[in-house]
Amino acid sequence: MAAASLSDWAAFLFLGLSISAAGAVPVVAWVDADYLLVADWTPLTDPVLVETARLRDALRDVGRDAAALVILLTTSPKGALA
Repeated sequence: MAAASLSDWAAFLFLGLSISAAGAVPVVAWVDADYLLVADWTPLTDPVLVETARLRDALRDVGRDAAALVILLTTSPKGALA
């Protein structure tokens, strides 16, 4: 049996990453809800905590947008490979 090449290892790694990313989609879809809108308790009144939550949400949005931009810039359109 021949030893696995570097491309075989990379393919295996990326297959594992894609499977784990696909498995994370339902978790993100179900868990990433705005708890302040669905909870029975009153919203936070401390301004520091409110601003911290807003900053966290803004950073999450920036990370999501950056990931989408990287995906768009690193993939080629269909038919461009020929």
